[in-house]
Amino acid sequence: MFSSERPSQSDWRPSQRQGYQPTPRPFVQEDTIRSAEIQVERKLFILTLKENPRGRFLRITEEAGTKRNTIIIPITGLQDFQHVVNEMLKAAETLPAPSPDEVPGDSIGNR
Repeated sequence: MFSSERPSQSDWRPSQRQGYQPTPRPFVQEDTIRSAEIQVERKLFILTLKENPRGRFLRITEEAGTKRNTIIIPITGLQDFQHVVNEMLKAAETLPAPSPDEVPGDSIGNR
């Protein structure tokens, strides 16, 4: 390989980076205050109110098959989050329901 050529993606290995050491995150003790689960179609939502030394927060985890997504909302933002969700519910109630032939897959467009 010439000095002006770059290695291809398949030739690159993380171990080739000089001095690369992933920094492990320190363990943070989290206490669970309350937890609830909601099954919606093929998805399971797990809502967990937790507390750690930095404060309280709501962790919302979505599990669908082998996929998992999580968002964390600090307690200081929960009222704003609730307000926005309530506004979305009001908007959804004012719209006519789509007919089944207009929506492929589940209610959010997954196939």
